[in-house]
Amino acid sequence: MEYRRLGKTNEKLSVIGMGTWRIGVFSSPEEKAKQTAAIRRGLDLGMNLIDTAEMYAGGRSEETVGEAIRERRDDAFIATKVSPENLSRTSVISSCNSSLKRLGTDHIDLYQVHWPNPSIPIEETMRAMEELVDQGKVRYIGVSNFSVPQTEEAKSALRKNELASNQVEYSLVSRGVERDILPYCERERISLIAYTPLARGSIPSSRFPAPIRERYGMTPAQMMLNWVTRSERVLAIPKTARADHMEENANSVSVRFTQEEYLSMAN
Repeated sequence: MEYRRLGKTNEKLSVIGMGTWRIGVFSSPEEKAKQTAAIRRGLDLGMNLIDTAEMYAGGRSEETVGEAIRERRDDAFIATKVSPENLSRTSVISSCNSSLKRLGTDHIDLYQVHWPNPSIPIEETMRAMEELVDQGKVRYIGVSNFSVPQTEEAKSALRKNELASNQVEYSLVSRGVERDILPYCERERISLIAYTPLARGSIPSSRFPAPIRERYGMTPAQMMLNWVTRSERVLAIPKTARADHMEENANSVSVRFTQEEYLSMAN
């Protein structure tokens, strides 16, 4: 597994992490057991970044993640998100405490604002985030789905901490971030965490030249993740609840393509 620094910190995170949007959605104890096993398999493969959110599956995603890492907390870097309706000072602190309880841990490694909320001043939200850092409940602060001006505003609102990351949608078919957000993050040394990097399975395998697939022995999904993470500032969090997909994802960055090969996939 390849590792990169989170923002300006010395924290080393796996380039391919675990997205958990569907984790916590299950119809039987057996299905839940498969989900926890998948997360543990990801940890075995060196995928230390696990991203979740209080809104995923009504909190059950955080609970399932917490169960999966119970005996392996030191192996995991837990990122979760506070919902946009909970961005007042008191709500941020309350949401954090609830997430800590569901995750079964005493600290969140990366606490992110899930979406901006223009009705609540970002200064108020960032003050609450920094309070949580001071209390030892949060280690690093990030945002999600923020534009460049919104990211700059959040960054400027922090008095004692650096903004570590911005989580946004990024894939071969969703490349708007290349216009401004990605260059901004590269310049400001803010990690860009790419969600939905596999484009919800909407890209046909014919998009990927057969000679490249054969040369590297990689699947289309692995090639997509490799392409998305070609910038040193990008981490990707494909969602999966299956151990075999964890293995496929983890092996997607064992090699790097040439610039010409990356271009052939993008065109």
